[in-house]
Amino acid sequence: MSAPEPRPSHSETVGVRLRGCTMDIIQIAAVRGRARELERITRERGLQLPALGRAALGPEQLVLCVRPERWLLVAPPASPGAGAQLWHTACGHAGAALDLSCALSALHLAGPAVREMLGRGCRLDLDPDAFPAGAAAATIIAQVSVILAAVPSGVLLLAPSSTARHVRAWLCGVARPFGLMPQADFTVAELSGDHRSSCRLPG
Repeated sequence: MSAPEPRPSHSETVGVRLRGCTMDIIQIAAVRGRARELERITRERGLQLPALGRAALGPEQLVLCVRPERWLLVAPPASPGAGAQLWHTACGHAGAALDLSCALSALHLAGPAVREMLGRGCRLDLDPDAFPAGAAAATIIAQVSVILAAVPSGVLLLAPSSTARHVRAWLCGVARPFGLMPQADFTVAELSGDHRSSCRLPG
């Protein structure tokens, strides 16, 4: 009979804090050969598109890139489809915007044990030297394709909505021995305490 998993006492530091969030997730994709033009268009509207494998965080939104010439814009929820329509119009012939808010679900994980916990089911090297704040990548967790972004407040995880419940159940099970504390939903603004840069939707 194996020894029981250690459980933290009330006086010990909680190792993992898990929260969900309702947010708009918009994919912006460049038309082939027009990525630089699209980057110029978005930059003129206050949105900096990061390089592949990176995430750029502003006070009210996060932009990450895990596929060439495609970016995910994570922002506070607005009227359904409004953000995607604004960006689709702004991109013109250089790109297109698609609302993925219903297709992806977001989870935020924080705490001293988060990277060790995720490492039990993730193919990435999540050591801070290999995956520092500002890094983003697509990977597999619990047999599900997910996207991870390292932000100053922890790790943002995007999973397909159809399998999000399975991913969350796996996370809760693996995190419990580390000291799991589910918390109230978070907002995009809470991803970082850095408010030096600002991004806005096109007007």
